[in-house]
Amino acid sequence: MKSSETDKLFKKAEALRQKSRYAEALDLYQQALKAYTSSRDYNGVLECQLSAGDVYRMTGDFDRAEKSYTAAIKTAGKIHDFPAIADAETGIGLSLRAKGDWERALEKFSSAMDFYQSTDDRHGIAFSLWAIAGSLRIKGDILPAIDSFRQALRAFRSLRQESSAGYCLCGLGGTSRIAGLFRASLNYYNKANTLFSGIKDTFGTAYSYCGIGNAYRMLGDYRKALSYFKKASALYNKIGDRVSYAYTLWSMGTTCKMLGDYKDASRYFKMSQDLFRKTKDPRGLIYCRLGFGEIALLGGKRTIAEKYFVESVTNAKKYGFKVEHCHAELLLSALSGKSASGCYNELGLKLKFDKPPFNLP
Repeated sequence: MKSSETDKLFKKAEALRQKSRYAEALDLYQQALKAYTSSRDYNGVLECQLSAGDVYRMTGDFDRAEKSYTAAIKTAGKIHDFPAIADAETGIGLSLRAKGDWERALEKFSSAMDFYQSTDDRHGIAFSLWAIAGSLRIKGDILPAIDSFRQALRAFRSLRQESSAGYCLCGLGGTSRIAGLFRASLNYYNKANTLFSGIKDTFGTAYSYCGIGNAYRMLGDYRKALSYFKKASALYNKIGDRVSYAYTLWSMGTTCKMLGDYKDASRYFKMSQDLFRKTKDPRGLIYCRLGFGEIALLGGKRTIAEKYFVESVTNAKKYGFKVEHCHAELLLSALSGKSASGCYNELGLKLKFDKPPFNLP
C-alpha cells in the first residue's frame, strides 16, 4: 500500500472516530498501522498507536489502551518526538485512572504537565488540567477538582476548543452533583448538552444526557431522570462505550431503588456490575455492592447487607476513594438505625442523608 493511500486510510479512521464510530475506526487504524509499519513510516505508526489507544480507552478496554500508548512511547523515542511521549503518558494516566489508580495517574499527569509548561503547549496544559481534575474527583478531593475543571474550561474556551470545553462542563456537572450542588449540576450538564448537540458530538451528547438524568434524580424527579438515562443508554449502546453505559445502568438501578422497584433495581445493578468487572473498575464495583447491600437491608436481610457494606468500606479504603468510603460508612451505620453524614462535611460536601433508601450522588 502506497503511503498516500495509507494516509487516506488513517484520515478516514480519524473521521469515524470523530463520529464515535469506534469499532470501524479501530479496524482502519489497525490496517493503517500495518501499512505504516511495513513502509517504516514511524510518524504514521506513532499516530496510529496514539489514536488506537484513545479509542480503546473510550470503549473501556484500558489494558489494550495502555499497551498501545506504551508502544507509542517506544516509537516516539525512536524519532525523538517528545510532545508525543507526553501525550502517550497522559493516555496511560487516563487508563490508570479509569481502573481506580488515581495516584499513579496523577503522577503521569504531573510529569506531562511539566513538559507542556516547559514548551508552552497551551492545549497540553488545558488537557492536563482536565485530566488532573478527573483524578481528584475519583480520589474524593471534590472542591479542588471543581477548581481544576474551571481552570481547564477557561483554558479550552480561550483556545476555542468547543468539544473539550463541553467535557469540562460535564466534569463540573459531575463534581457539583457530588458536592451536593444539584441545581448547579443540572445547569452545567444542560449547557454541555446544548454545545454537544450543536456540534453533533454523539459521545458528549450521551454523557450530558446521563448527567442531566443524574441531576434530576438528585432533585427527586425520578421519572424525568429515567427518560434521560434511556436516551444516554441508546447512544452508549450505539457507540459501544461500556464504561459510561455501566455508570448509567447503576444510575437507573438507583432511581428504581428510590421508586421502590427493587426487582428492576437489582437487574440494573447486576448488568452494571458485569460491565464494571469487564472494564476492571473497582470504584464502579463498590457502587454496585452498595446498591445490592441496600436492597438487602430494605428487604430485611441484614446479614447479607452487612457483608456488602463491610466489603465496600474495605475496598474504598484500599483504593483511597474518599467519597465512596463515606457512602459505605453511611450505609454501614444505617444497620444500627443511624445515618453518619459527618464524613461528607469533612470533605466539604453539602450532602445529608436521613434514612434508607439513600439517593447517593
